[in-house]
Amino acid sequence: MQLKGPIGVFDSGYGGLTILKEIRKLMPEYSYVYLGDNARAPYGTRSFDVVYNFTLQAVTALFDMGCPLVILACNTASAKALRNIQQHDLPKMQPGLRVLGVIRPTAENIERLSVNGHIGILATEGTVSSRSYEMEIAKLAPQFTVTSQACPMWVPLVENNEAASPGADYFVSKYVNEILEKDSDIDTIVLACTHYPILFPKIRQAVPQRIKVVRQGEIVAESLKDYLCRHPEMKERLLTNGDCRYLTTENPEKFTGLASLFLDEKVDVSHIDL
Repeated sequence: MQLKGPIGVFDSGYGGLTILKEIRKLMPEYSYVYLGDNARAPYGTRSFDVVYNFTLQAVTALFDMGCPLVILACNTASAKALRNIQQHDLPKMQPGLRVLGVIRPTAENIERLSVNGHIGILATEGTVSSRSYEMEIAKLAPQFTVTSQACPMWVPLVENNEAASPGADYFVSKYVNEILEKDSDIDTIVLACTHYPILFPKIRQAVPQRIKVVRQGEIVAESLKDYLCRHPEMKERLLTNGDCRYLTTENPEKFTGLASLFLDEKVDVSHIDL
């Protein structure tokens, strides 16, 4: 009989906690392991090869812990590493292991989110340079116009607990204004970095009310639930203890302090080396 295991959720830092929170809200019955590679974050400015190698190390560690399914709750890892892992690494591993990302589910929902077909993507430099959103949306909605804007200061603001500070207003307005200067017809903006929901109140204030601002957590959670319904063989492999473990490559005390920003609860965290 095959042993059951938790769902693994990986991010380069803390942002993936916004995805985990929505997944657990929708499917609290499953067991989860969250792994944040905080010691090597951020991934957004790193090369494709470095992000791929770091992500593969994390995914392998989660598989070794018994996770049959790993969610890359990180747009940069999804953009720069997911395809290589799915195509080149999974076939060499134990059969039945799966890795999913956050870009495809978002792209699959884009047609119902936008009325006029003009989409804005706010993301890290790494995600923007990969053009992953442009490519995925082009496959599903080739008639859409996609405009991307890198927001290099947003992750540092969040991780330095400055998201609610007056100083954050300048950088939020700066990148919002830049993307709207590129395409004034945008009617939907996707926050394509899992850190950005922490800045949502300021982003919503800076974005004109006519424009919809989309956070990925609920989309990814609904997509995962649908995936498990369509793949009962994976559903059967998942533990249903309703618990969650948290792991970080950084200092656990630091992680605990910042995790409360994302989860509204205190968590117990253990250190892991990758």
